[in-house]
Amino acid sequence: MTDKFDKTPADEPPRDPAVVKVASHPEQIKAIPVRHWGRWISGVVVVALLALLVYSFSQGDVNWDTVGDLIFDPRIVTGMWHTLLISVLSMLIGLALGVLFAVMRLSKNPVTGAVAWLYIWFFRGTPVYVQLLLWFNLALIFPVLNLGFYKDEMVDVMTPFMVALLGLGLNEGAYMAEIVRAGIQSVDEGQTEASHALGMSNSRTMRRIVLPQAMRVIVPPTGNEFINLLKTSSLVSAVQYTDLLRAAQNIGSTSFAVMELLLVASVWYLALTSVFSVGQYYVERHYARGSLRSLPLTPFQKIKANLTRFRRPEVAR
Repeated sequence: MTDKFDKTPADEPPRDPAVVKVASHPEQIKAIPVRHWGRWISGVVVVALLALLVYSFSQGDVNWDTVGDLIFDPRIVTGMWHTLLISVLSMLIGLALGVLFAVMRLSKNPVTGAVAWLYIWFFRGTPVYVQLLLWFNLALIFPVLNLGFYKDEMVDVMTPFMVALLGLGLNEGAYMAEIVRAGIQSVDEGQTEASHALGMSNSRTMRRIVLPQAMRVIVPPTGNEFINLLKTSSLVSAVQYTDLLRAAQNIGSTSFAVMELLLVASVWYLALTSVFSVGQYYVERHYARGSLRSLPLTPFQKIKANLTRFRRPEVAR
């Protein structure tokens, strides 16, 4: 037997007309944007300091017409190309040596590991300027280069270009070895074990499995290293290699426009580093795919986003 209940609701209390009106038509919320006065004040201060710096240079004893006339001088342009050439070639040598010595350092063979450690220890522990001078004066202790199949005077072998290439390339190889080693160690060891379980050899596992994944860690610092190498290449002027700085110094010493030519060299260095910085950014952005949910903004997207910030946000209705 089922009990019967009276489901008729009890008498509801009378509703307040104001409450009924609010429920049907909610009051509009007026959102007031937060004023970031600190950002505006800091921006004004920075712009004022920049204007003061520009004004100071404009009032200095600098012949800006000479800067404009010599910036595309053939000797300066040739020096710039020499700087670019020695930087690219040294970086290629550094990359090759970096991969080689990183693998040697990680090897289970104690001899190869020790040799790699000594190489990295020496070239990272001594200034690149000292290394350039050592290569430049190598003829003092080895007057003749005798390799058995090749024999020549050391002064004829160690030209300024060769000294610059060896000095920068070997030094860069030591830094790249540590960067590549860090990238290889960032790959989980399970990847290597799975490759070996599938019958892949050590070299094939390194080429097909480990290095492609390690590139995501290796590429960003490699870009920084190249830009740093581009600037460090100015030291090769000390070993008589006519790079950008050397060309500017040669012209400045004969025309007595020392500061103007140093400014010309600075403009070219800034232009080169800016171009390669943009390239590095896009390479990093490419390798960030798969590891980030959203890719970092491109420079144009950043400019657009910054411009839209100055617009007054719409008030919620």
